[in-house]
Amino acid sequence: MMASPLQTSIECVLFDLDGTLIDTAPDFVAVVKQLLAEHGKPPLSRDSIYHTVSDGARALVKLAFGIDEDHAEFVELTQRLLHLYYQQLQVTDAALYPGLDGLLAKLERQQIPWGIVTNKPEKYTSLLLDKLNLRSRCGTLVCPDHVSQRKPHPEPILLACRQLGVGTERTVYIGDHRRDIEAAKNADVIAIAAAYGYLARDTKIEQWMADFILHSPDQTEALLNSLKFA
Repeated sequence: MMASPLQTSIECVLFDLDGTLIDTAPDFVAVVKQLLAEHGKPPLSRDSIYHTVSDGARALVKLAFGIDEDHAEFVELTQRLLHLYYQQLQVTDAALYPGLDGLLAKLERQQIPWGIVTNKPEKYTSLLLDKLNLRSRCGTLVCPDHVSQRKPHPEPILLACRQLGVGTERTVYIGDHRRDIEAAKNADVIAIAAAYGYLARDTKIEQWMADFILHSPDQTEALLNSLKFA
């Protein structure tokens, strides 16, 4: 039976990557464990890593080793973590969140472009998308390498819209970090907060002032269907 089509007048769907479109934390759990083991330290809890992933590699090093960026070994540890992460991506444990593969397929069938706007460097993002067979499906990919200002600046989202030939009025951006919502607001697109993502423990997501909040990735299609314009 053919899946029901989207009933929306949204023209474009843009996603943050980590914690929004793809559950990438399992790879970081593995590499943080490996890096700690190299230094004779016990592994961190899975939950503590999940709550930190969206803040990037430097935040994970701070968490794992209890050091700040001015520590003598901070740069070396961060570079080692990123090296291990690139190796881990060859056999990645990351996966699309439940329900999103079907949503992407519907967007593609209805020729509604979708893309990714992330603060993750292209080197890692492109490899991950290739491994998950998503790179050729993604209408646009905007990484920090492609812009002069990263999120929360609007430049990455606005670049994605230009590349896809869409306006901002009927474009949505979905992300799991306050900077994602700020970027969406700054770009004047519809801002959707992914509460299922990698939120810090003390996060009060309602304070982000997103237009909508998703508590589960499989709610995304229903939300898009509720967005209709005259």
